[in-house]
Amino acid sequence: MRIPKIYLETTMFNYYFDTDRDAHADTVTLFEECAAGAFEPFTSQYVVEELEATPDAVKREKMLSLIERYGIVVLDLNDDAVRLADIYVAEGVIPERFRTDGVHIAMAAVNDLDMIFSMNFTHIVKRKTKLMTASINALNGYRAVEIINPMEVLDDEKTKYDRA
Repeated sequence: MRIPKIYLETTMFNYYFDTDRDAHADTVTLFEECAAGAFEPFTSQYVVEELEATPDAVKREKMLSLIERYGIVVLDLNDDAVRLADIYVAEGVIPERFRTDGVHIAMAAVNDLDMIFSMNFTHIVKRKTKLMTASINALNGYRAVEIINPMEVLDDEKTKYDRA
């Protein structure tokens, strides 16, 4: 069985340390599942840049340290992903102001990854985005990327971290 290749969007790194959020436990479990070999994790230089802009230096370093800790491959900046994201914006999938959200989805598509994990329910993990990016990807020679959050794939019994 092939190991799914996944893209971890910026919010995943935030939720890992945000213990007050309901999805914290599932996020930590997702990272642990990556370490156990259930997923092959990727992120991008775009995520790294967003993490580096975190004002809280302690949290910034903790989030960046997850990349090495979990063996997450950092994908380089990519002109094809930028072009695809520009199409998402032009077609009204992602607002211009949040173009980087489209770049994350496009990075997963142009790098032939299976899924993008995100907790961004405003622009990424929503029905319209899933449907429209799948169509745009197909029209541009890329396959659809499954856009999901950790709660959609992890079994409750695998989430071993207290939610309190």
